[in-house]
Amino acid sequence: MRKMSSLELLFALLLVCLLGGMVGIGALIWNLVRRADGQARDVAELKTWLDAGGRTQEMQAAELRERLSNTQTVMEGLRSALAARQPVEDEARASLKRLESVIAGSSTRGAAGENILEEALRHLPPEMLQRNVWVGGKVVELALRLPGGKLLPMDSKWVSSVALEQLADPGIDAARRAQLTAQVEREVERRVREVSQYIDPVTTSPFALAVIPDAAYDVCRGAIVNAHHRHVMVVGYAMALPYLLTLYQLYLQFARTVDMEKLQSALIDVERHLDGLEGILDNKLQRALTMLQNAYTEGKQASAKIRASAQSVQISAGTDEAVENGLAGGPEKVSTDSFEFTLVDSVH
Repeated sequence: MRKMSSLELLFALLLVCLLGGMVGIGALIWNLVRRADGQARDVAELKTWLDAGGRTQEMQAAELRERLSNTQTVMEGLRSALAARQPVEDEARASLKRLESVIAGSSTRGAAGENILEEALRHLPPEMLQRNVWVGGKVVELALRLPGGKLLPMDSKWVSSVALEQLADPGIDAARRAQLTAQVEREVERRVREVSQYIDPVTTSPFALAVIPDAAYDVCRGAIVNAHHRHVMVVGYAMALPYLLTLYQLYLQFARTVDMEKLQSALIDVERHLDGLEGILDNKLQRALTMLQNAYTEGKQASAKIRASAQSVQISAGTDEAVENGLAGGPEKVSTDSFEFTLVDSVH
């Protein structure tokens, strides 16, 4: 066998290295291709996700824009409704002010005040109130019936609402507030003088009640104190019902007077009924008691006689048995002592 030369050996070694390099390069290329395919798939999947996210975001953005548009439409409609309602409210407010002016400045204010007072006292029993009562030649629309027959005149006085409306403004200065308060107090004092004319010692209580709006009651403290000297009590509409209930209870407990003629007549009537009761006891009940006592006595006597008869029968049976025993015993001595029996009647 021929030996390979060094050149052939070197060529073979180079050929083997070339084949190994080609195999390594092929494997590297294969790995690169596989990696490129995986990256391409990842890129495609990422692109798909990005496309889906973009579409979802676009849909959400569209929905948000639609909601904002609807909200804007609703706000526009609400603004239009408010703008259309504002003139109606202004007109209603102006009409209410005109109505208050009419009520506060005409003869119908008394009727309006009476209606408010009627509504405040509607929970009272109807028999406690009396309407259209003549007192001293004047008619009081409402009166409370007190125990004993007298009446408590009540009148509702509507104070001018112009001053009260200005006093309700929190931004009013102190000088103007004092001026309006003095105006309200003067008007309340004038109303108190009118109510004091309804007091009549014969038919009414020694005092009357004036009911005014709560806003006026809160600012006219001085007029309330001065009204007390005229025997007029001033309360607000909200306090009318509890004040009347308290007053009625106090009057029922402390202010009731005694009519001596009625008391004397009642005592005579009581005495007459007592005489009749004594006659019934003497004539009917005493007679019945006597009959019962007689029946009791007769019954006791009959029972005593029956008991005595039974005892006599028992003693006779005992004596006969003793005699028979003596005869059967022979010559023994038989006692001839007589038996004595005593019957005691226990009936008294």
